[in-house]
Amino acid sequence: MIKIMADSTCDLSQEVLEQFNIGVAPLNIEIEGANYRDKIDITSDQFFERLPNMKELPKTGAPSPDTYLSIIEEGVAAGYTEFLCICMSSGTSASYQTAVIAKDTFYEKYEESDIKIHVVDSWSMSHGSGWLILKSAQLLEEGYTFEELVAFNETHKKQVKHFLCVDDLHNLTKSGRISNTGAFIGSLLKVKPIMSMKDTKGAIVAKVRGTNKALKYYVDEFQKRYDPEWTNFIIIGYSNDKSIADELLEKIKLQTDFSGKSYIMQMGVAVGTHVGLGGLSLFFMEKETV
Repeated sequence: MIKIMADSTCDLSQEVLEQFNIGVAPLNIEIEGANYRDKIDITSDQFFERLPNMKELPKTGAPSPDTYLSIIEEGVAAGYTEFLCICMSSGTSASYQTAVIAKDTFYEKYEESDIKIHVVDSWSMSHGSGWLILKSAQLLEEGYTFEELVAFNETHKKQVKHFLCVDDLHNLTKSGRISNTGAFIGSLLKVKPIMSMKDTKGAIVAKVRGTNKALKYYVDEFQKRYDPEWTNFIIIGYSNDKSIADELLEKIKLQTDFSGKSYIMQMGVAVGTHVGLGGLSLFFMEKETV
């Protein structure tokens, strides 16, 4: 049996996690001197309600190797023999590295074990790794073997397309995602930087003025880029304002030829720490570039 694992930055809904029995290692969050486990000790709604009044940006930490190791050992006890762990991009978190340590520790601890473990550096953030995880779970249900799932992830992970924009640039500035000057100018002119992933890290790929133009950019780029063979679903993420996500979904339905399934899911505490308020994201598989 195959067990799919992740860290909590995948930001998949509890319903999806339970449906596919996905094991999740939560990131650690320090908020004003108190420690929390992402989405376990504090919910996303609780976090975003507190965020505007926080004097300091929370600190995030990767799951410990022991956290991953516990999921593997519990899985083995339940009869699983193959483990596919899909982690947040190694360029933005240590989650991948600690998962690899957990894998190595397992084989040191159980030298004669024939259990298979593969850890994927997703090159993705938030629902980007979540998209890979959910797609892998679907493929598993279709009968993919462990080796086929590993090959799918390693072959196609760089095609998972991210778009992210925010209302408030404060958190992105403090966490080093954009410069102070850029945030200041953006705030004055109501410019929204639109970010994507490049070489495991976030990068600004466009700047637009206002929410309507940001939504138009998302829709236009999605129509041009999405791969209809692999993109049977999209994920729209939001931090604190679901209405913007609803609006984006409606525009995609009306203005593109996409007819697959759509998920709207809230960002978690770890991701929300860096994104801040007003975050809106879109994830899908883009066409392979030659």
